[in-house]
Amino acid sequence: MTPTRTVLITGAAGGIGRAVAARFVAEGCQVVGVDLVDPAMTGVDFQEADVTDRESVAAAVRHTVTRYGRLDVLVACAGVTAGRPLHLTTDEEWDQVLRANLTSVFLCVREVLPDMMRAGAGTVVVIGSVLHRTAAPGLPAYAAAKGAIAALGRQLAVDYGQYGIAFITVSPGWIRTPATESRLDGMSDLDSLRDSNPLGLTGTPEQVAATVAFAASSDAILINGSELVLDAGASVVSPASLLRDAHRERMGLSPLRP
Repeated sequence: MTPTRTVLITGAAGGIGRAVAARFVAEGCQVVGVDLVDPAMTGVDFQEADVTDRESVAAAVRHTVTRYGRLDVLVACAGVTAGRPLHLTTDEEWDQVLRANLTSVFLCVREVLPDMMRAGAGTVVVIGSVLHRTAAPGLPAYAAAKGAIAALGRQLAVDYGQYGIAFITVSPGWIRTPATESRLDGMSDLDSLRDSNPLGLTGTPEQVAATVAFAASSDAILINGSELVLDAGASVVSPASLLRDAHRERMGLSPLRP
C-alpha cells in the first residue's frame, strides 16, 4: 500500500493556504498547517510558527518529520501584499516585505531539503504572483520578492533534481479571497476584473488549490522548474485591446461603457 503523503503548508490560515490545506486533506494526506493563526480545520495539524524566523521554521519541520516520519511536500503560501512607491519606501518596509515573501521561502525550503534529500524524493510548490510579470501601482518590494521566487524555483530545480526533488512556482493573478475582495469597490470593480481577461472570470482559492495539488502529484513531474500562471490569460492580453469597444467586439467582450 502506498504510504500516506505528508504535506507541510505555510500560510494555512489565509485564503489560498486554507483552500490548499482543505484540498490535501480531501486527498487523504497528513497535513501540517503552519501559520500565526489557527485555521481550525479538521484534519490539519496546526503548528504556530513565524515563517520569517529560522528557529520557528525549524521547529515546525522537526515536528512534522518526528510525528509522521516523512515530509513529502512543502507548499509555501505565506506572504503579504504590501508596499508603496519606491521613493516613499523605508528600509524597514522593504526588509519587512522581502522577509515575509522571499526570506520565508528560503528558510522553509532550506529546512526541508535535508529530509527530502535523504528520502530521494520530494516536491516544493511556492505561491508566487503574476505581479512580477505585470505590474500594479505601488508594490515594488512585493514584485521584487515574487520575481525572485520564480528565479529561485528554477535554480533549485537544477540544483536538486539529482535528489528527486521537484520545484514548481504557482503564480496567481486576481484570486477572490477575503483579503483581495476587501480592495474592490463593489461589483463594478469585479466586472472590470472579469473583462480584463479572455475568459471573463476571476479565480477562486479552490482553483489555485487544484493546481497546487496537481503540481505536487507524480503526474506533474515533467513540469519541474516551471512557473504556472493562473490569471485566465490576463497577462497575455495587450491592454490597448481592452480599451476600445471595436477591439472588444472582435474579442466577443461587452463594451466598457453603456
